[in-house]
Amino acid sequence: MKLRCAVLDDFQSVAATAADWSPVADDVDVVSFPGHFGTEDALAAALADFDIAVTLRERVAFPASLFARLPRLKLLVASGMRNSVIDYAAAERHGVTVCGTASSSTPPAELTWALLLGLARGIVPEATALRLGGPWQSTVGADLHGRRLGLLGLGKIGGRVAQVGLAFGMDVVAWSRNLTRERADEVGVGLAASKEELLETSDFVSVHLALSDRTHGLVGAAELGLMKPTSYLINTSRAAIVDQDALVAALHTGAIAGAGVDVFDIEPLPVDHPMRTSPRLLATPHLGYVSRANYATYYGQAVEDIRAYLAGSPVRFLGGHAGPARVDLARTGAGQ
Repeated sequence: MKLRCAVLDDFQSVAATAADWSPVADDVDVVSFPGHFGTEDALAAALADFDIAVTLRERVAFPASLFARLPRLKLLVASGMRNSVIDYAAAERHGVTVCGTASSSTPPAELTWALLLGLARGIVPEATALRLGGPWQSTVGADLHGRRLGLLGLGKIGGRVAQVGLAFGMDVVAWSRNLTRERADEVGVGLAASKEELLETSDFVSVHLALSDRTHGLVGAAELGLMKPTSYLINTSRAAIVDQDALVAALHTGAIAGAGVDVFDIEPLPVDHPMRTSPRLLATPHLGYVSRANYATYYGQAVEDIRAYLAGSPVRFLGGHAGPARVDLARTGAGQ
């Protein structure tokens, strides 16, 4: 029998065509799941007969309790080289190898600007009104040139966003707890004296921080209260960095002019989630990394990871079990 590989959350049903799976076709049967398994029970039942699972980013959590229910699972491939929802210690205990893939910072930076520009110029309400016979011009756009763009985080994505802001003629400043003057100078932006100063003085605030204990809830009601009522917040990073309840409240009261959000506390977003009906909100369903080039990388390197694992030499190892005994077992199963 061949090994069985489950591709999870293939919402667009493109996994089979985004990459060439033929290098593992003799050893592995690949099954794509276009729907999301919303509970651990559903996921455990779906994966019970699979030896390999491929998961995109952090869409699906793999806690210790799930690994315990999947004795057949041998290899977990997660797109990207960092994943906070996989219990690596549990993977090791249960003999599961976890490998990753490369991921480009370009798509989320581009989506950040799509949201920012869409908000600033009222693209969605104006386009909707035009198509439905509504008013001809009902909004007054916010200018970018000469306005301040405040970046919470200046890593790869934040740096790309900064360069575009500079090209628009914006005054770009950045802040994070570990941000240095040298890094700010390298990108060509100002270094805000504090988070509070950045929030108080920026016309647009964009979040580009990794989620950690220190950044969880970094922007809450008090921080949103520091922002100008004419300012906009963009978050394409992680939902938990911005207090979701506080943001919904700020949008309803008009404490800020609007928000562009691509990440949520629950994904996929329930139909009755308050974010779906919040005013002043431009929201997308976590599209930051969803691009043709990134998918080609994710699935193409997933194939490489599977092939390397079957050959006994896992690549892009993230954690879990890396010993040859488990790999030998996989290779034996594949050859039957």
